[in-house]
Amino acid sequence: MKNGNAVRILLALSLAAIACLSAPAIAAPDKFVVTAVTGKKLRQLPDGPLYWRLENFPILLQAQSAAGETSLAAEIAGKAWLFTLGPKGGSTPGGSKVAEIGPVPAFSAPEYLLRINTGTGPFAATTPVHMHPGSEAFYVLTGRLTQKTPLGIVDVAAGQALPGRRPGVPMQIVSTGLDDLLALVMFVVDATAPFSSPAAFQPADATIR
Repeated sequence: MKNGNAVRILLALSLAAIACLSAPAIAAPDKFVVTAVTGKKLRQLPDGPLYWRLENFPILLQAQSAAGETSLAAEIAGKAWLFTLGPKGGSTPGGSKVAEIGPVPAFSAPEYLLRINTGTGPFAATTPVHMHPGSEAFYVLTGRLTQKTPLGIVDVAAGQALPGRRPGVPMQIVSTGLDDLLALVMFVVDATAPFSSPAAFQPADATIR
């Protein structure tokens, strides 16, 4: 009798193994990819309310030549960009203004890091919940970006911008458009603190349209 039970158990385990091997594989969800493009550190920031000014130049060399102390030049998506942190309403000779984003929430730090990232991902790609020791602003080139924080949910479509939150606000970013997301991400953060840290909150479901 004992041998019969052992045979039945072995047969059941074998059938289960065969079922697992024949079952269709479940694809891992596509990841939200963050790429660091360029950055610089500063001892101090300009006075007054600050905004990110985004400008295009014919070639990257021109953007680099026009860059000031609080500017970062980069080539992204086939275009030469100049990102400048400064007062509202400024302009750079030779540049074509794309957007002005702000105001950047004011905060004090021993040293500041200006950094440009790109954020990319297909529909439903999602970042972990995280926070930064400063402000993270967005400009969407393609797709649609949804930001979830304890303050609510904000959607940003292609050609639109999202000003940064104050330092330490937990957030989660989701690609919610039919087209793949490509977003420019502008940071001004405390250079002496970890650039990004895990955070926790219960984000509401993003509205995916």
